[in-house]
Amino acid sequence: MVGWASSRRRGVAAGAPDAEETLQELHELAASAGARVAASTLQRTPEPDPATLVGRGKVQEIRASARAARADVVIFDHDLTPTQLRNLEQALDLKVIDRTQLILDIFARRARTREGQLQVELAQLSYLLPRLAGRGTLLSRLGGGIGTRGPGEQQLEFDRRRIRARIRRLREAIEGVRAQRALHRAHRRACHFQMVALVGYTNAGKSTLFNALTRSCVSTSPRLFATLDPTVRALPLRSRRAVLLSDTVGFIRKLPAHLVASFRATLEELEGASLLLHVTDASHPQHAAQDAAVEELLEKLGIASTPRLHVWNKIDLLEPREAMRRAGVPSRQAEDPDSPGTCRRDVWVSARSGEGGETLLRRIDEALEEDPIVEAHFEFSPSDSEQLALLHRSGIVLSTHFEDDRVLVHARVAASLRQRLHASLAPPPPKVSAGG
Repeated sequence: MVGWASSRRRGVAAGAPDAEETLQELHELAASAGARVAASTLQRTPEPDPATLVGRGKVQEIRASARAARADVVIFDHDLTPTQLRNLEQALDLKVIDRTQLILDIFARRARTREGQLQVELAQLSYLLPRLAGRGTLLSRLGGGIGTRGPGEQQLEFDRRRIRARIRRLREAIEGVRAQRALHRAHRRACHFQMVALVGYTNAGKSTLFNALTRSCVSTSPRLFATLDPTVRALPLRSRRAVLLSDTVGFIRKLPAHLVASFRATLEELEGASLLLHVTDASHPQHAAQDAAVEELLEKLGIASTPRLHVWNKIDLLEPREAMRRAGVPSRQAEDPDSPGTCRRDVWVSARSGEGGETLLRRIDEALEEDPIVEAHFEFSPSDSEQLALLHRSGIVLSTHFEDDRVLVHARVAASLRQRLHASLAPPPPKVSAGG
């Protein structure tokens, strides 16, 4: 498939990406959707044209270039109104899609689980419904008399009713998913599991880092949005506390509102996280703008205040001092990221080579403050073998002493495990002395 990419820019906020950079990102999105970009153009204008977004002259330029490139689709790096979409398709005589449609198409290609497919379909239909009247030429050719309910109008209303009915069914199914996920979260809380979630811009290396930390084999890809369906695995920490790590969908600038709303059931997993790992591609020239987009979405989700570690990934692609310079860390700390002057919320890793992995695991352990690690003394009776095994499995035993009818253990455990064990331990049998 041959694609044409067009981008416009009304103004630049502080720290915002340049128009050429957003256009390059559109190229990457198109490639992820299976398109081959034949040419691109950039429109700079103070205000968008309400009819065609880019203006009549630019439309003619795009039409001529698209014909010369034998393109079969034109992609705009901007959301198009139903009127603009209809006018552009008529003027260009080609299929026209905007940034939101492109992202939705990528999500539809990547969704593997039933849950992901439901959420993507809901986002697609929610986007399509107000644009139904202008989709292609099929409905417009159905006709209809002036002032009458012609066949075109009948077909349009029929399609709208059918889509609304499907949207209702999808929302009901997703509500069931939300309820099931809520039960899972409640069960994890009851079992004192803590959740750590990976967040970050798409293609920051979250899935590769997830595999490195959990010793898993989750699929990874250099293309955008390689991960859609959340994956949860146990995270092995030195403290042996019960922690789960969740790999989530990557964020992107101008993430479609329909997509955020439809993926609410998935993104709610972030709300229950005790710690967020904000993963940044340290080698990307626009990592600051990408981080700003992530922060904006975390604000919208209401989880910006959740404790987090900032994980600078892909440091193997940069010289260490250059990576530190780009992030604003003084060069004197480059040789020792654990030096006292280094921000305790920044961790430098390479998920591909494993560099910094042990440091990150230690920082995660230190940052989980909801269930602190404490030292405690336990007294077990001979019948408490199951609890003793749990202590060895989920804590760090410092010393063990055996007496006649009891086992004294000094261990380092999570506070929740100490409470759980103390509540379940059977009292030691009373000592009986022989009477004379």
